[in-house]
Amino acid sequence: MAMKTREELQKAGEKVLAHTRTELYLSLPFMAPALDRLAWTMDLSTLSFGTDAEAIRYNPIHLCRTWVDDPKYVNRAFLHMLFHCLFLHMYHLEGHEDRILWDLSSDIAAEAVIDSLKGCPAVEWTQTDLRAAWYEKLRNGCGVLTAERIYRFLISDPPDPLTEEKLRAEFTVCDHAFWDEMNKERPADPPPGETPVPDPESDWNEAASRLLSELDSYGRGGGTETGSLQRILAVGQRRRLTYRDFLKRYAVVREEARVDLDSFDYGFYNYGMTLYGNMPLIEENEYREAKKVEELVIAVDTSASCQKTLVGRFLSETAAVIASEETFFHHVDLRIIECDDRIQKELVIHTPEEMERYLAAFEVQGGFGTDFRPVFDYVGGLRAKGELRNLRGLLYFTDGFGRFPVQPTDFETVFIFMKDDLFDLRKAPKWAVTLTIDDDTDGRLILNAGR
Repeated sequence: MAMKTREELQKAGEKVLAHTRTELYLSLPFMAPALDRLAWTMDLSTLSFGTDAEAIRYNPIHLCRTWVDDPKYVNRAFLHMLFHCLFLHMYHLEGHEDRILWDLSSDIAAEAVIDSLKGCPAVEWTQTDLRAAWYEKLRNGCGVLTAERIYRFLISDPPDPLTEEKLRAEFTVCDHAFWDEMNKERPADPPPGETPVPDPESDWNEAASRLLSELDSYGRGGGTETGSLQRILAVGQRRRLTYRDFLKRYAVVREEARVDLDSFDYGFYNYGMTLYGNMPLIEENEYREAKKVEELVIAVDTSASCQKTLVGRFLSETAAVIASEETFFHHVDLRIIECDDRIQKELVIHTPEEMERYLAAFEVQGGFGTDFRPVFDYVGGLRAKGELRNLRGLLYFTDGFGRFPVQPTDFETVFIFMKDDLFDLRKAPKWAVTLTIDDDTDGRLILNAGR
């Protein structure tokens, strides 16, 4: 009888989680590959549910009762645990000595992303006053709400015990005890020559990278805004990127006049040639979908403090990327703006040939102080006039010493700083992406997470 009861509980729990995942599929289609990564297993060692980065481990009685009372809470809990995995919270215990505050910071980070997903009926609910007030406080102090930034904020300005207790009650969703167990069981590096054991952390990091790429093309389709998820993933991706690879995040899908052999059916072609001798039943598509960069603004700081050689390298690499058919459409709308405390020069590039001519004649103009605001005002004017209709990003190459804009943009703004210890990257706007630029051993420009 006991065995039968256990099997029934397990089936009930599995049914609840399968239904929950389907609800999330329908509301968040871009999350489907990541949702598929988490299995589930019944585990009576917990009174609620949690994850060990491989499966959702659940107490079936708690899960089923919670689902009956509030199905949306279970939807959010599933997504909450998935975000712990994608943001690698369970792998970053080391270096965060106050475990209670790290757990709280991780929970706030996961919940903040869920609450930012507007237009998602599966998880959307009304925020409490406490939650809304702390989101505002943390955004003012941290900018992007990653667990690491929230933790630093709470360590530097710890809440009083009563407030901390209220915050834990507000944001705690799952059992983090599995995190300690999984970190004890992490495999050691194998001896030289032996095949390494699969590393779940690397797998989740790769999953986060793929999701970030998916979000780059997803935009705001389907009536659901992706909220802060894209920004959190971008900050969390700690791998170095070549400048060429980074530009691909601004790609859009368009048809271009080019034979599409991928969709060509050789079976129909050969059948027609065999049957009629010289009449294929299908021909190659003359157009194919391509995902490339179409519209971009690059602002180049030409103030006296910027190194002319590095500015030239940056533009040379840009020219090489534009010339690549893999990254840019043959006809692009790339605006290069040279500026210091004012706009000194603007050039609209449509073809690789135009970029080569610009680069050949490039000379640093200006040499005064730096004010970043005129560029943003100018770009705003171009958009208002309809000259920039599909702008996905503005890249600002600079040494960082200047006056930054205060208001965030509704397109992605990226400040690319020269690798210089003189500038404190924390002074850059918290709403912008910050990167530093460097060389690798092959002479390519490499972008590193700025903060």
